[in-house]
Amino acid sequence: MVSYDAEEQTADHELDITAETCPMTFVRTRLALDRMAPGQVLLVRLKGEEPRRNVPRTAAEQGHAVLRQDAAADGTVRLWIRKGG
Repeated sequence: MVSYDAEEQTADHELDITAETCPMTFVRTRLALDRMAPGQVLLVRLKGEEPRRNVPRTAAEQGHAVLRQDAAADGTVRLWIRKGG
């Protein structure tokens, strides 16, 4: 399990898709979520405006919960998604 300091969200799995472009950003995210148990949390690292809009939206449309998003100064975004049941 990946964990951060007490003020940050914890995650069961991590996925770095900063080098991917749409539609592969969500394809890789969906494959990771498919391998997880309901209720587990996936931390996704992504980059770019299109993935930042599309990955959380598509995850929510598929019944997963977007818990948090953090943007860094370098343009990367950390996105925590809880797998739905």
